[in-house]
Amino acid sequence: MVRRASSVVTDESQKENSPRSRRSDEKASKTRRGGLKESQAARVEHEDEDVEQSQMNGHNSDEDAEGSQAQSDAEEEEEREGSPKGRKRARANTVGDAHTPEPEPRVKKQVTLPRDVDGYIPGSIVRIRLKNFVTYDSVEFFPGPRLNMILGPNGTGKSSIACAICLGLNFPPHVLGRATDLPSFVKNDATEGYIEIELKGPKGQPNLVIKRTLSQKSKSSQFYLNNESVSGKEINARMAELNVQVSNLCSFLPQDRVAEFARMSPQQLLRETQRAAGDENLTAWHDTLIAAGRELKTLQESMVADREQLKTLQERNASLEREVKLFEQRRAIEQEIELLEILVAYREYNDLREKFRELKHLRKETLEKANEIAKKNAPILALTELLAKQHKQLEATREQKKAAAKKKFEAMRLKWNHGEALDDEAEELKNKLASLKEEERERQRKIRSLENLIQSAQETIANPPKTESLDDINEQLKAALSENREIRDRQTDLHERVRAYVTEQAKHKFELERAQRELTQLDDLSSRKLVNLRRADPDAADAVEWIRQNQHRFKMEIVEPPMLSLDVPDKAFASAIEANFPWNDLRTFVAQCDEDYKLLNRLLVDTPEALGRKVRLNTWYKSHGQIAPPPVSPEELRALGFDGFAIDFVRCPDGLRWFLENNLQLHRTAIAVKNPNRVNVQRANEIYAGTGGRYIIGNVSNTVSRSKYGKRLPFTATSGIKGAQWFTQVAVDPSIKERIQTQIRDAQTQLQVCNEKIEELKSEDAKIKAAMTENDRKKNNLLGRKNAVVDAQKKLQGTRLKLESDQRKLQQLLNAPSLDEERARLKREILQCARKRAGILKDYEKLIREAIRLQEEATRVGLQFAQLGANMAKVKSLYKERQEEHSAAVARYKDIEAQFHKVKDDAHDKLNESKQLLKDCSPETGERFQEMDGAGQINARTVDEYKDDLAVQQGNLEFAKGANPGVVEQYHNRVQAIKELSERIEDREEKIQKKERSIKIARDNWEPALTKLVESVGQKFSTAFDRIGCAGEIKVTPHEDYDKWAIDILVKFRDDEKLQLLTGERQSGGERSLTTIMYLMSLTEQARTPFSLVDEINQGMDARAERAVHNSLVEVTCKEDSCQYFLITPKLLADLNYHERMKVLCVNNGEWLPEETDRIGNMMGMIEAYVHYRNQNHSRSSA
Repeated sequence: MVRRASSVVTDESQKENSPRSRRSDEKASKTRRGGLKESQAARVEHEDEDVEQSQMNGHNSDEDAEGSQAQSDAEEEEEREGSPKGRKRARANTVGDAHTPEPEPRVKKQVTLPRDVDGYIPGSIVRIRLKNFVTYDSVEFFPGPRLNMILGPNGTGKSSIACAICLGLNFPPHVLGRATDLPSFVKNDATEGYIEIELKGPKGQPNLVIKRTLSQKSKSSQFYLNNESVSGKEINARMAELNVQVSNLCSFLPQDRVAEFARMSPQQLLRETQRAAGDENLTAWHDTLIAAGRELKTLQESMVADREQLKTLQERNASLEREVKLFEQRRAIEQEIELLEILVAYREYNDLREKFRELKHLRKETLEKANEIAKKNAPILALTELLAKQHKQLEATREQKKAAAKKKFEAMRLKWNHGEALDDEAEELKNKLASLKEEERERQRKIRSLENLIQSAQETIANPPKTESLDDINEQLKAALSENREIRDRQTDLHERVRAYVTEQAKHKFELERAQRELTQLDDLSSRKLVNLRRADPDAADAVEWIRQNQHRFKMEIVEPPMLSLDVPDKAFASAIEANFPWNDLRTFVAQCDEDYKLLNRLLVDTPEALGRKVRLNTWYKSHGQIAPPPVSPEELRALGFDGFAIDFVRCPDGLRWFLENNLQLHRTAIAVKNPNRVNVQRANEIYAGTGGRYIIGNVSNTVSRSKYGKRLPFTATSGIKGAQWFTQVAVDPSIKERIQTQIRDAQTQLQVCNEKIEELKSEDAKIKAAMTENDRKKNNLLGRKNAVVDAQKKLQGTRLKLESDQRKLQQLLNAPSLDEERARLKREILQCARKRAGILKDYEKLIREAIRLQEEATRVGLQFAQLGANMAKVKSLYKERQEEHSAAVARYKDIEAQFHKVKDDAHDKLNESKQLLKDCSPETGERFQEMDGAGQINARTVDEYKDDLAVQQGNLEFAKGANPGVVEQYHNRVQAIKELSERIEDREEKIQKKERSIKIARDNWEPALTKLVESVGQKFSTAFDRIGCAGEIKVTPHEDYDKWAIDILVKFRDDEKLQLLTGERQSGGERSLTTIMYLMSLTEQARTPFSLVDEINQGMDARAERAVHNSLVEVTCKEDSCQYFLITPKLLADLNYHERMKVLCVNNGEWLPEETDRIGNMMGMIEAYVHYRNQNHSRSSA
């Protein structure tokens, strides 16, 4: 549950407790009490609910009166913070009076109820009992019905009694100005405690015993009323009935809120005074006047504005009357044209409708004639269809016969081709038979050739050529390769040494060039800044140079550190500006988007990708958003004596400005350097106390912040600022220049050494290359000899393989069949081919005969097909002649059908057109058309006559002067607005009269009663001040706005002064305390509350004032008709006045107290014992 801030319970908080809500609360309370009795269970209510309800109910329920408003801006703020529902206001009724439309029963308030026989007024405190409360373990005491003076040293628990009264009666803790949570009021060494207060009940009724339990472990508390568990709402209701006003500073002034009384605005003082004293209806009357006055002012302002608007509207319409008449004349012609256009369209529709009826009859006649012709042509059509069917069947038969004959011819072709193939095969066999002798001679020749080749190969294999040993050559080649590897290793090592010297040479060249650039650019300011940065942070300097060369890799500009990119044009402000920069912020690189921020960190910080090493850099990025604005405007700042804000005296890239404002708050840091003595330091501290911040005056930096403890009071820390080091013009440092020249000489020396080493290595490399060449020649020679041996071995192996192949071929030729066997085989194959050809000839003859038969049948069917086709053509010719007559009849019908639909569509269009024109026309034109249609006048004239009239009226319209339709519309709108405005003015005049009467009645009641109260209080106030040799006056300050009426307290404490208004700053603490108690005493006789309390009001008074105040207070509060009064004080002067009606309560508190007996612990008993002891001693001395 979110805890809400507590607020002061004022009469405004009571207005939320409307009659309806109180009645529902009482009903709900009774229901809850019944449920508690049944279940015999106590309900613990959360403290927040109690506080909230106390704010809602309060103690002045009669202030639900009509038109209640907030008593002041401060109380409105407290009401908004404290109440979740906010304040409610009675709604205005129909005549504008602000009052509750439906009065309902509400809790009756007792005002100064009659005193009982024991001297107590109902609502007075009869008894207080505390258990484990603040400083008390246990205490019980019984205040008197009038003045109760509570005495005791500081820290004994006097103010705790005020706390107990406030909390025990369910008023919020913030009324006390101390701790705001209940557990803090429980004694430190205890876990639970309670407050029990007995209030005097109405005459004839028992007293009210209210008990509230407290716990260290919980913010909740439980209430009991006469030993029955109740809610905080019910306690608040009882307090309202008894008119207990603990939240009113005029009746209950705790120690920690004494100063707040003087700080109350005069308007607040008026409202609190009305609540505490005088007529009980003062606040209600005042609220009515405030609400009604505001409503009256609003009504009067609205009526003045309405009358001015009415006059303006009437003047504007008077100038438009002539144009409106011309417009109406033109409008009459337009309406006549509008009617004629409708008549033309309607008359054309009637003509088309007559034509439609004629065509409809003609279409029917032509359709009947076409159907009759079609009926006569039906037999011829049937014969045509029968012949077509027979013709189609004969065509299919003919095609079938032709296909069968075609298949036979295809079979004949295949047989013929087969015979031709056999003939070719026989011819080939005959040719082979003729060439058998030649093939035999060729076979014998191949046998002899193979035998010669085999003999030559065998001789080659038997006598192979002599070759070197392949193993010896391989050993020599292996040694050459080993030597080659050694040479290459030496060469690789040499190259590594050369590479190292080249790298070192490049490094020294780079250092030489960089040193030369630094020396050349040393006089340049930017370069000198970079040199200074390199001295302070070499990593940051290297990063700057890399970013300058690689800015294109980023989406947006990477802003260099402020040490480089920020400049202070006016060097007088350099030290003050530099004082705002911590060392890390001076070296911070600023990215302008998250993508660049991540890339920058990855390239430079997280990996060695950019510089070859990881570096430590300060980088920053934050998306743009809301930041705290400057505490004051530039004009106000200069009025305070400052030169401006720090951001005004710097020059930097746009991307850096967001860093300066967000991270360093330069836009909120005020600087005064040129004339620091003009600065109002106190005012500057007040400005920065709210939000904290920093300002610089001369060479002193002031940082304002709030304490983290207690009341979080503001405090200012000051420190001196050093002279600027980075934001001033940097002169050339000779030592730096000498150091750079030394670097150049060292780099040149190292570069010369590297060059010499590289030359030595080059000569060594030439020797290695010569050895490598000789090794390559030797290796190539060995490889050639090895290849020759390998080739000879391969050639010998090839000879062996060829020998085996030739031997296989020779064996095949030797195993071939003889010449006679081959001749007999060929003759057998030739005979077999001749037999196959004879069979094919027989089949071919059979196919020829079958093809002839099928061809004859196909010819016969073709003749029948031709005859049937001729018959069908004749019948079709006859049908065509008959069909042309039918087509002519159908064409006639279609033509009439087209005319019929066209006329129908035209008539429909004309009907729609006339309907649309009638729909769009003015109501007057529509009525005229209906009259003519009802009288049958429309068809009395032709379309042409109507068109002639239309042309005439259109001509008249051209000569009629036109007016702006918008002007006419404005005229009529203004006429309606004038009517409505006149009615509204009459209604507001009536409301104003009623409101004025209501205000007069309320003021006639309120002002005399208020004047009487203030005069009475003022007379007592002035008299009291006269008794102490000072002057005081109270007066009412009226105002046209009733919520600004005020009570001004004017005081004078010295003869050479004039009367001055009491404020929280003008008078001293003692003077404010004296004025406060004098005012509260002056209210006492008029008070309506059953008891009042003032805590340590005499602090800061001198002895004379304190004595006068004490004696006056005793006199006022000990009268017969005085209400109960509590005066808490830690000290008393000697020889003060006392009264028999006052009661003195002495607080004795400490680590050890004796048990209370008849003699020890009872003050009265101790006094009586002392008097008795003194009397005895006096008697003895006399004897």
